[in-house]
Amino acid sequence: MLPRSREDLALVETARRVLPAGGFGNVSSDLIIRAGRAGRVWDGSGNEYIDYLLGAGPMLIGHAHPEVNEAVHEQVENGTGFFMNNRHGIALAAAIVEAVPCAEQVRFVSTGSEANAFAIRLVRAFRKRDKILRFEGGFHGMSDATLMSFAPKRLSNFPQPVPDSAGIPQGVRDDILVAPYNDIDTFAGMLREHGDALAGVLMEPVQRILPPRPGFLEGVRELTARHDVPLVFDEIVTGFRLAFGGAQAYYGVVPDVCTLGKVLGGGYPLAAIAGREDIMAHFDVGRVGPDEHLLQLGTLSGNPVAARAGLATLEVLRRPGTYEGLFATGERLMQGLAERLAEHRVEAAVVGLPPWFDAVFARGPIEDYRDVRRGDGAAHERLNALLLERGVLKGKSRYAVSTAHTDRDVADTLEGWSSALAALSS
Repeated sequence: MLPRSREDLALVETARRVLPAGGFGNVSSDLIIRAGRAGRVWDGSGNEYIDYLLGAGPMLIGHAHPEVNEAVHEQVENGTGFFMNNRHGIALAAAIVEAVPCAEQVRFVSTGSEANAFAIRLVRAFRKRDKILRFEGGFHGMSDATLMSFAPKRLSNFPQPVPDSAGIPQGVRDDILVAPYNDIDTFAGMLREHGDALAGVLMEPVQRILPPRPGFLEGVRELTARHDVPLVFDEIVTGFRLAFGGAQAYYGVVPDVCTLGKVLGGGYPLAAIAGREDIMAHFDVGRVGPDEHLLQLGTLSGNPVAARAGLATLEVLRRPGTYEGLFATGERLMQGLAERLAEHRVEAAVVGLPPWFDAVFARGPIEDYRDVRRGDGAAHERLNALLLERGVLKGKSRYAVSTAHTDRDVADTLEGWSSALAALSS
């Protein structure tokens, strides 16, 4: 264990007293982060970590980026919330329409969970159907309709959903169908059987760390178009991370609607629903009338501080060479992890894409949730704990790479992997 100060440990005890399970419901409650800069963070005891958590992904250009800070400080001096249109939110919406292939119009919310919940409601209003088809192992936020078969405690036959949380009504479950990711034949069969009842298909184009098989996204797009079922890409993670236009630009597969978040807000609470104008029209009572109007209000939606942070972040990302550098760093890390796993004879595969990936402790191809599930989760957790002791901070099941990670960060990470894997193998 890294050393902890008396003050830091006292704060941990306070957290255990005043917070359920001692935390915010996110990552380990025993680690309290005090500061972050570029690709590193520091805890309350002054311990330094190479940060591959990145706040669950938003900090793609690193912590406390000077251009983002400057923009935010300038806006704070001019007000932090108006509950009305502001010029920066409008500018950010215009930037999304310019960058993202499916985006003809944009509606802002504050979180990815909100964005996906409204996207589901949106396609239901448009299609005048209730059922949503989603993929086992995909994560779409914290609403009742989305907390289905993300990490099911038991495996069920498709298309039966398994709720991931207590408190979800049976009636919600009845309107969710679940398909296996990367299996176009099963998906096609489900559309043949249920297509007329579907409001839409919701999916992560890259599901967690699992890239789509060649042709899978194209097949999903062709089949949903054939059955006239709206396709929604959850690009909360992939938006502006795989490419400036997101996964839909990277893979050349354009959905009808997408959701965006994380990177979009530059570390501030901001997310969006974007899509075809005829579908987005349901947010406009003047276009569709009161009976088909989708009511959506949010105190912080389009917040000017978050919009300024988002605009500054996008300005950095659009510069030549940015994504090439991000992918080069990620590729070095993926290769380095694979080499060290082989060197220490650890049976695991490095799965993902250069901007985010992880090791899965299992044999054979890793292409869907059930492949990941059969991995050795205890060994994975042990490795994560050993890395934390060596100053490498990551998510439970993902390394997120930033444009701010340096050659030194990579070298120190490789050293940390070598040491942690040696301890794991001993």
